[in-house]
Amino acid sequence: MPKVAVASIGRSSENGTQRNLITVMYSATWYSRFAKAAAHFCGRPRVFTLAVAIIAVWIVTGPMFGFSDTWQLVINTGTTIITFLMVFLIQNTQNRDTEAIQVKLDELIRATQGAHNALLDLEELEEKTLDAFKAKYQALASAARADLDMGNTDTGTPEP
Repeated sequence: MPKVAVASIGRSSENGTQRNLITVMYSATWYSRFAKAAAHFCGRPRVFTLAVAIIAVWIVTGPMFGFSDTWQLVINTGTTIITFLMVFLIQNTQNRDTEAIQVKLDELIRATQGAHNALLDLEELEEKTLDAFKAKYQALASAARADLDMGNTDTGTPEP
């Protein structure tokens, strides 16, 4: 039975100084641990070399089996099963990594003075709203490039 993840963000005051406190306690499920380990293992050069070796052995054994349907079925079935399972493992790893990156970016936005807190949790917005934010930042980038072309700097914040 997996343990529930607990995260808390708060403030404490020690000796008159304010400190942000972040406490995270979790226990990954067996699937998360397995998916992470499998993705890490399968991404190694040795595993790629092993896969190439298996294919080479399969090709070399072709004439021994007369390039029969069974000979072809062996590699087709094996690669299909491995591909099917790896899709789920890789997707799990990608989802977890993407979510972790989003949380880290949200923390950077939250902690940066002058940053727009409306950008927090941006990935949860509808596409139309995302497009509006994107258009705003494309306009800012275009204006910054125009300033550079005129010899100005592109640092600072564009807001008054």
